[in-house]
Amino acid sequence: MVSMAAWAVVAVAPARAASPETNSTNQFKAVREMPLEDCLLTAMQNNRRRPASRYAVAMAEAQHRQALAGYWPQIGVKGGYQRMDEAPNFIFPASQMYVPPQTINVPAGTALITVPAQLVNPAAPPGATVQLPVATPEQNINVAAQQFPIPAQDIKLMDPDNFFASLNAVWLLYDGGMRKGYREQARGLVEMMKQEARRTDLEIADSVKRLYYGSVLALQLHQVGQDTLARMEATLNLTETMYKEGGGKVKKTDFLDNKVMVESLRSMVALLEKNELMAQAALANTMGLPWNSSVKPADKEMPYAPFVDRLDGLVSTAYQFNPDWGKVEAGLRAAEGAVRTVKSDFYPRLAVTGELHKWWNDYNAGISTDRNKEGWTAGFGVEIPLFSGFLTKNKVAETRARVAKIKEEQFLLKEGLGLQIKDTFLGLSAAEKSYQATLDAMKASTENRDLNTRAYQNELVETEKVIRAQLMEALMSAQHYKARYDHIALQSQLNLLVGTEVLKKIEGK
Repeated sequence: MVSMAAWAVVAVAPARAASPETNSTNQFKAVREMPLEDCLLTAMQNNRRRPASRYAVAMAEAQHRQALAGYWPQIGVKGGYQRMDEAPNFIFPASQMYVPPQTINVPAGTALITVPAQLVNPAAPPGATVQLPVATPEQNINVAAQQFPIPAQDIKLMDPDNFFASLNAVWLLYDGGMRKGYREQARGLVEMMKQEARRTDLEIADSVKRLYYGSVLALQLHQVGQDTLARMEATLNLTETMYKEGGGKVKKTDFLDNKVMVESLRSMVALLEKNELMAQAALANTMGLPWNSSVKPADKEMPYAPFVDRLDGLVSTAYQFNPDWGKVEAGLRAAEGAVRTVKSDFYPRLAVTGELHKWWNDYNAGISTDRNKEGWTAGFGVEIPLFSGFLTKNKVAETRARVAKIKEEQFLLKEGLGLQIKDTFLGLSAAEKSYQATLDAMKASTENRDLNTRAYQNELVETEKVIRAQLMEALMSAQHYKARYDHIALQSQLNLLVGTEVLKKIEGK
């Protein structure tokens, strides 16, 4: 009779355990159920870290284009209006003009003179004239030395109102490698920002994968807690029946100990439920969704596949694809460009200059002439550094030391990266061993719990042993699920270190 009642309680127990489940999820938006690939794609579209890294790349590319602008002629237009308080002038000072004595010789010759016609012909009409040739003798005219005073003169140069416009052009022909150095620095910065953006993508993929399977782990642990609570409640009911109706082997203290354990376990299940909900919220947050959104994994179990790659192959691949390694190499190229830039200060600079100008002024005298009002100029300019107090020499020494420093840091990164990969690789090996061990332990604990439950129904074992068997099964199940999660998390971490875990369809976005 007791045995039949106990089996009835065990059969109903799961339904009783599921009934008090809370409706806390109703306080939030509807929970989405998504597979891992959709979670990764959504994260790449919505996570705010990704646009920030893309803008950093855009900034670096803009700086690279700024460096390339130095190879083009620089052309500018100027214009303006100017009003002076009064017209500018020029004072020509007073002076004396001295004329030395001289003799003017007038040779003999003939000249035509005009006389009234009536002097030659009285019958001519009044007012008529006639020209007669007259012979002139040779003569010398003596002129004495003279001085003519010239007073000071106030000369107006232009009107006070002026409009002007000009077109200027400068083209740097030779700079000793300055522009090439700036170009190399900017190109190195672009590559650094691209590697940083790639690292951001890898970190987002790693975070989503770990949180996705972390949510699966939280779901499984919550289910383990619910199942264990249901079995413990069934055992509690069976203990109560056996202590009240049995032969006295089960005592009230056994019932109370069992009840304390059941209520403690109930509080733990509530915490596991909270952890499951927070894991789903954390996954949604990493995907770039609002705070009140939750994402439930479509997978109910965590996959397991043994890791088969070789350690030396992983390390060599990391040196090729790891974003930190690529960032250091790009920084090294940028530092070498900085060396070239500062070394250019040892060499001269040569440029071509030109200008077109136009000037509007209403005055047409002084300097406001048509020749001065418009025109053009063209020329060459050269700048030759002679001595700067050893400034350039020490700048070169500084940049070369920076290059040497980066090379040493690259060596440290090489060793550290290899050590990190080795640690993760060994962790994967340990996780695989732990997986098999916990799997065997979970199977054994399940069988042990089943045997103890059957024996307890026939009063063959003590209550404490049944409780211990049920708790041990829950513990072994939790350890096995945790071992599975650790194996997946270590694989994700290894992909992050090596730098190869980016889905092709995500890269195309």
